[in-house]
This record gives sequence, C-alpha cells and structure tokens, in this order.
Amino acid sequence: MADTGWPGCTKSLKGVILDLCGVLYDSGEGDGVAIPGSIEAVKRLKESDLQLRFCTNETQATRETFVAKLQRLGFDISVSEVFPPAPAAIAVLKERGLRPHLLVHDGLLPEFDAVDKTNPNCVIIGDAAENFLYQNLNEAFRVLIGLEKPVLFSLGQGRYYKETDGLKLDVGVYMKALEYACDLKAEVIGKPSPTFFQSVLSDMGLKPHETLMIGDDLVNDVGGAQYCGMKGVQVRTGKYRPSDERHPTVIADATVDNLAHAVDAILGQRGCSA
Repeated sequence: MADTGWPGCTKSLKGVILDLCGVLYDSGEGDGVAIPGSIEAVKRLKESDLQLRFCTNETQATRETFVAKLQRLGFDISVSEVFPPAPAAIAVLKERGLRPHLLVHDGLLPEFDAVDKTNPNCVIIGDAAENFLYQNLNEAFRVLIGLEKPVLFSLGQGRYYKETDGLKLDVGVYMKALEYACDLKAEVIGKPSPTFFQSVLSDMGLKPHETLMIGDDLVNDVGGAQYCGMKGVQVRTGKYRPSDERHPTVIADATVDNLAHAVDAILGQRGCSA
C-alpha cells in the first residue's frame, strides 16, 4: 500500500516545484538575502533524479533580470526553469486580441515592450509597489469602468509578502479594490490559478500526483497546488505565520522549518545522503 503521509509520499515523486521569494530568499534592499541552507538545497535537488522548476508570482522585474539576481545570490537557476506570470499574461493577450493598460512595477515594463497598448481594452495589475498611488489606481479604474465588457487581469492575488525589513502589501489587496469599484471579478494569472500550475507541469511532462510544490504561502502555493492534485508543503520562512497551521480550509501535507529540511526529507526517502 502506498504511503500517503509525509515524507513517505515523496518516494514516488518525479518532480518538485519551488516558490522563490520566502523559500529561497527574502527580497529587500539590493538583491535581498538567501535563506540559510537554500542554495545548497537547490543544488542537491538538481543533482538528484527529480525534475525541478520554479513557480513565482514575482512581478517587479523581467524574468531575465530576476534570474540574474538569483544567480548573484548564488543559486544555480536558468531562465527556462522559472515560470512567472508576465509571459503567461502576454500569451493570453495575444490569444484574445487584447490591448492592456498596465498598472505594474517599472521593472516589469520591458516584458510588455512588444505588446500593443494603444486604446486599451483591458487592465493588467501586478505588484506595482510604490506605483500603487491613488492617481494610478484611479486611472486603471477609469479604463475599466469605461469599457462595455471590462477585463481585469491580476498577476497573482497575494495579500502580502516578506522583505528583509518586514511584511509588504501585495497585488491582491489592490486587485480587490478594483473588483469592488467596478463590480467585476479579476482573472488571476499566476498562483493559485490551475492553468498556471498546469503550464509548469506540462513543461515537466509530469502529472500532478507525481509532483510536489514547496512554498511559504499556504493559500496560493500549497492550496493552489493541492487543488490541482499535487502535494503541497509549507516552509516556516518568508510570509509563514503560525496561524497558517490552524487554517480553516487549507491544510498543508507537511510544514517544515525551511527548504533545506524539506529536501533532507525528500532525498532521505530516495536513499540519497543528507
């Protein structure tokens, strides 16, 4: 009989998906700081027989800029292994013939250089940080309210995240404001969207039950993965709060102190040295 508990359930794994901010590193001034043990943990996963991908709601920089930062921190990560929301959003725009008004971080704008933004017929909101000014939010509101069929895309729906100097409000807070003002429901591109997770699984060529997600966000990382049929493990780093372990609807398959401990457990079940 198959072992469905932690860490026995990892014996049949073929792939691991990692969140980035709060799992590998804490963002902040400069490049941020790597979480102790995470650089070696990624290295060990790459040396194992498991496939590895990185799934992030990062929207403050282009994928290339973001990966270069992680490499400077010491992580062995390539652009093709990282799945952020912006490229997925651009694919949706092309498929549906949409022209966006952008409320995003200045660092993300180059991702949309080749996208037609004239006479916008939708709004894309990301983690705009300091760009979440009243004037900018109101401009996005006016675009939406002026459309016969308003379309709002949100690059993730997180409530908050952790930087080195403390917790910061995330895009989900501002998404909800526009939803309320315009009486609409945003289309989320990024975690916890099943379509977003499926795009990563498709790239790996794996089925959900063959894959494990590790993140610091109980609802968007763990809950989103579990909804798709994956196992979900939460780390007690990043935005983790003790109350997560008493959440009324989302229960992680396991909660571990950090990524290094999770990798110890996973590889230990596969007969790899700790």
